[in-house]
Amino acid sequence: MEINMIERVHEHLLGELSTNTRTDTIFIITAILLNLVTLGVNSGVASGDSGAVRTIVLFTFAALIVIINLVSVIGLVRGRQSRSKIITGLMKMYKDQGVDGYYDPSLLNDYGTRYNLFIVAVLFTGIVALIIPFILVAL
Repeated sequence: MEINMIERVHEHLLGELSTNTRTDTIFIITAILLNLVTLGVNSGVASGDSGAVRTIVLFTFAALIVIINLVSVIGLVRGRQSRSKIITGLMKMYKDQGVDGYYDPSLLNDYGTRYNLFIVAVLFTGIVALIIPFILVAL
């Protein structure tokens, strides 16, 4: 009975890792695609006639970029925390079962680095999407 329960907990934790990965992927792709699309739209708007409509559109899309990037970064930070907790639980389970030698604990650091790189990519594309249209307006 105990082995069956351990197998179920293991399956549940692996399922949580899979869900965590899918969610992180959605955050990353959504933010970067939105940043690039908004960069194109706002650049086109910035190149057009000046006026109140242009200003409203630029600032509306700028607000959208800020909100989506903020949500994405918070989601990635929480995803990193969740992944760490799940893997820590898996490592404890593996140690209790005597199979901990098969999982290299240094992978936790690698995951942290990967999350940091994703966050930088999201933030950088967001900053570019915010700045470029306003530079075009100023020129």
